[in-house]
Amino acid sequence: MNPFSVNISTIFTEVPFLERFQKARECGFSLVECQFPYKYPVERIRDELHQYQLSLVLINLPPGNWEKGERGIAIFPNRTDEFQRSVEEGIRYATELTVPYIHCMAGVLPADLERQKAKETYMRHLYDAAKQMAHHSLTLLIEPINPFDMPDYFLTNIHEAVSMVKEIGLANIKLQYDFYHMQRMNGNLMATFETYFDWIAHVQIADVPGRHEPGTGEIRYEYIFQRLQQCGYKGAIGLEYIPSGKSEHSFHWRTLSIDR
Repeated sequence: MNPFSVNISTIFTEVPFLERFQKARECGFSLVECQFPYKYPVERIRDELHQYQLSLVLINLPPGNWEKGERGIAIFPNRTDEFQRSVEEGIRYATELTVPYIHCMAGVLPADLERQKAKETYMRHLYDAAKQMAHHSLTLLIEPINPFDMPDYFLTNIHEAVSMVKEIGLANIKLQYDFYHMQRMNGNLMATFETYFDWIAHVQIADVPGRHEPGTGEIRYEYIFQRLQQCGYKGAIGLEYIPSGKSEHSFHWRTLSIDR
């Protein structure tokens, strides 16, 4: 059975970040992931992982100024030096914490930046980052994100994402497939997943609408879990949802799907 990886950036937010590792273990998880760990010393995070016998599956690269609406800096031609520093910081955290996957957010496309220029910059940055990460046995992930939750986000099309990964041509750049985003953009969740299976390294889930836990919306996750196994997906299933109530009470769906 595929293990679940609980995202402690969106779940257990009732307590401070460094207390969420204990919460994850108390709720029966051995895998966690998070979005941006960089406000916290890597040594403190490593101590929490060790104390609660947890493995950290995924982090994101620093996204720029999140509070000011930035959602990645990889598309910007004038921020190459900043992007390179973010890659170095991501690699430092990933290697110190034994994290296999780093997600690179593309960025929000401004009106004064031509899309083709942004795409060329994005692909160059991805190539350079993946080459650097390969020296550390790290895999770089990109993810199409729906434009309803993140207006003007650069990467919203999975077909374009796969095309770019193929063109870059490095073995350690793959897709992150979020069933929530894909349902909001495309539908045909498993058909699309199976089409691009060879290019997908990590999956995440949340229900539609609301981005809450499975069972609160329209996606048939019991079917999704079964099909993931049948397809031969070997990775973790990331829980990047927003609990509809208390975090500890948001895992009831696990007993309704497949016993893990």
